Amino acid sequence: MGEAPAISVDHLENGHSNGVYVKSEPKNIEISVEIGDRTFVIGGNHERNNFSIGVQIHDKNSNNWFSPIVLGTGPKPSQGYSAFVLEQGRILVIKKGPPRNESIWFLEVDSPYVREQKKLLGKEVVAWSKGVRGNAEKPIVISGPSGVGKGTLISMLMKEFPSMFGFSVSHTTRSPRSMERDGFHYHFADKKVMEKEIKDGKFLEFASVHGNLYGTSIESVEMVTDSGKRCILDIDVQGARSVRASSLDAIFIFVCPPSMKELEDRLRARGTETEEQIQKRLRNAEAEIKEGISSGVFGLILYNDNLEECYKKLKKLLGLDEVTSVNGVEIEEINLPTEHTVSKMEDKIIIQETGKETRNKIVLDISSLNGGAPGRTRGILVDAIKF
Repeated sequence: MGEAPAISVDHLENGHSNGVYVKSEPKNIEISVEIGDRTFVIGGNHERNNFSIGVQIHDKNSNNWFSPIVLGTGPKPSQGYSAFVLEQGRILVIKKGPPRNESIWFLEVDSPYVREQKKLLGKEVVAWSKGVRGNAEKPIVISGPSGVGKGTLISMLMKEFPSMFGFSVSHTTRSPRSMERDGFHYHFADKKVMEKEIKDGKFLEFASVHGNLYGTSIESVEMVTDSGKRCILDIDVQGARSVRASSLDAIFIFVCPPSMKELEDRLRARGTETEEQIQKRLRNAEAEIKEGISSGVFGLILYNDNLEECYKKLKKLLGLDEVTSVNGVEIEEINLPTEHTVSKMEDKIIIQETGKETRNKIVLDISSLNGGAPGRTRGILVDAIKF
């Protein structure tokens, strides 16, 4: 970009030692944060679509400004921001104004995920992650060849524990078939839109099949987790490899048939495919089994020689062998007062309500954060104090 944008100091937040509110024009608030020899300017409407606040970087050594690739879904422009530098290459950004339950965000500038994306893309990268309170059970990735019975195992889990497990709804660019509903069977997406979102790092995995894109978005997985359920992903080995390479902390299970002969018998018993299709599935299955066992992606291998016994083993692996009923626990977002001041004390963020006779104080404990881009940042503890 060359020259720095014209900005003027708006005000310095009380107790705010490493962020300054600045603005280039009314309702286009920005805040700057210094990390080493770089200044990160967060805010404004740098994105062309104006749906997400922008990020710019100033390199003090070269005195140049540039715009990094911004991955993930970031916060929308707001009335103002506070920012604090955290460990692990993250900046905590707290928004003012509505919606109040979308106030806590993390901008990763030097996290392991960001460093990996820099290598892959060969460009400067930052990534957004939304902050939520509490923790969640790990998602479950289940893979295996066609006909191995993984769909039946998943259905058994969903039937016995309906409040504990949920599916992420995949995206596709193909047209819906009769009786298929958008948002239930698939999210039916425009190809250009989906390609843009893949480029922006909003998908855990994707593949092109017969000219159409299929994929699992990060948001679809996180929405299941936010509802208090464990997300199950039924994807192939290549998809599982992509998920393993992301920052999503999941359990990876590969389901094998007892033998190729048994798998062939099961495929033939369906009576739904031609001989050519069966032979193709068998060839694909043999390659997938070999890759699934030797890839190092899957920490757990199940052999489905007997469905009931295999299901018992699956429940035991998930710690459900002695559980008869499980209720989902909703993962809460953080609802902050619209008008507030912010300060930081060690691993505590103190948010003080302003503008009222009764001033509430919210304390965010960020000492046990987990997760992160491209998904949510979880583990925030919240303590509300009323005066």
